[in-house]
Amino acid sequence: MGRLRVIIALLLALAVFAGAPAAAQEIAPQPDALGAAAEAAVADGGLTRRIVQMFLLVTVLSLAPGIAMMVTCLPFMLIVLSILRQGVGLQQAPPNMLIVSVALFLTYFVMEPVFKDAWAAGVSPLLNGEITEQAAFTEMMQPFRIFMEARVDPGAVDILEDARPLETAPDPDGMTPLSLLVPAFVLSEIQRAFEIGFIVLLPFLVIDLLVASILMAMGMMMVPPAVVSLPFKVAFFVLTNGWVAVSGALVRGYS
Repeated sequence: MGRLRVIIALLLALAVFAGAPAAAQEIAPQPDALGAAAEAAVADGGLTRRIVQMFLLVTVLSLAPGIAMMVTCLPFMLIVLSILRQGVGLQQAPPNMLIVSVALFLTYFVMEPVFKDAWAAGVSPLLNGEITEQAAFTEMMQPFRIFMEARVDPGAVDILEDARPLETAPDPDGMTPLSLLVPAFVLSEIQRAFEIGFIVLLPFLVIDLLVASILMAMGMMMVPPAVVSLPFKVAFFVLTNGWVAVSGALVRGYS
């Protein structure tokens, strides 16, 4: 009985070892198939290049809000519209989401030509495999450079350049480096937004002063002037079509 078990075990072992090469031969891919797959991968542009492009795309999308704040007119629009709402005296009307939405669409209206030029110069050739990522970034930033240099305050550039003279040397092509141009542009936009905000607040300040003077003359010193002047400011703003007038003036400032 013991010998029979040994013989059966040997026969099973031989069957396994005899079938292993055949199975391996069937599973193992042919060299021609591997070569064809490699050629197909190379012809398709390479897997590594696609992964790098996808990584860059995800990075840009995650940084899109910050980029929009730094190289577009979005900060200018947001600040002016927020000051305008404060001047009217309405704290939550329109709400913050609506203010941001209006500022975004006004920014897109102003920046649409720049976006188109950046896409045609850098993004489209990169997707077609005509230029490298570094060249695409340079070409894509060129329209934004032109836009920012047309709006930047030379005084802000000089102050920042004096702060770090060694690390903000001009580029070989003579243009201002981005590390200097971008912060100078943002500071210039904030300064210009507060200047426009001061002009926007003046009519509402006149209404507040008139209402306060009338209340003092009537002896109603306990009545808050802001409560009485609010309907007059809203009526004045509605009659002058204030939102459309201010938005049109902001857009025309970039033409």
